Amino acid sequence: MKFAGRIAVFGGRDITEEIYNDTVEIGKQMANENWLVFCGGGEGVMEAIAKGVSMNNGVCIGILKDKDFKSGNEFLSIPISTGLDITRNALISYNCDVGVAISGAYGTLSEIAFTLAQDKPLISYNSWDVANSIPVDSISSLIGEVKNCLNQ
Repeated sequence: MKFAGRIAVFGGRDITEEIYNDTVEIGKQMANENWLVFCGGGEGVMEAIAKGVSMNNGVCIGILKDKDFKSGNEFLSIPISTGLDITRNALISYNCDVGVAISGAYGTLSEIAFTLAQDKPLISYNSWDVANSIPVDSISSLIGEVKNCLNQ
């Protein structure tokens, strides 16, 4: 299967209903673009992105912190167990062309850092304001920026 891009989505477990719903919509649009999506496979943003991707028949890979692949959320296409706890955050970043941060706390910040340290584009939606990231304030601008980054 050929994908138009590999996108890692980072984000928090504890999020608002609005962020959850926005993230589901982002996932749907990513699937429509034929992007392979990676996430941490857990709750919150990770569940919402996987749900949106699955709703439009896309593929979402969850890089799980636990040893048991069954610990991933129910919407993942492919759960990958690691047993690495939060150190698995580097693996998520390594597998993308573009990183997208949505909400999140310190785990998300570490994923942002791993992405930027590799000189990969990082788009931030209601997340950390970090130098060299690309802040966006709407779903359409997020999708547009990912497209721009993939076409560079």
